[in-house]
Amino acid sequence: MLVVEDNELNLKLFCDLLRAHEYLPEGVRDGREAVDRAREFSPDLVIMDIQLPHVSGYELILQLKADAALRTIPIMAVTAYAGRDDEDRIRAAGADSYVSKPISLARFVNEVSGLLP
Repeated sequence: MLVVEDNELNLKLFCDLLRAHEYLPEGVRDGREAVDRAREFSPDLVIMDIQLPHVSGYELILQLKADAALRTIPIMAVTAYAGRDDEDRIRAAGADSYVSKPISLARFVNEVSGLLP
């Protein structure tokens, strides 16, 4: 799976948590690399921070869903945006799941497992 998160501590937490549950995460700190990395290895899941420098996670979700080769990959948005309007907008862009920060570890893992076959 691909984890797009600019905060180094959050990226480490997410990747460590995923590895502890026997997933194989690959982290990307710069959102500008996310779509190209997804094209390179076609992950089973993308975990996307929404607040990124240079390009927003929202914009990246739109790009992933517009790409015929990537549009079926489920996306879990992880964000400090906590308003209902934000969640609706992010889901409308194509996110399959939405988890607000600070994350509940159990909810995070449950959401991940629920998005995978």
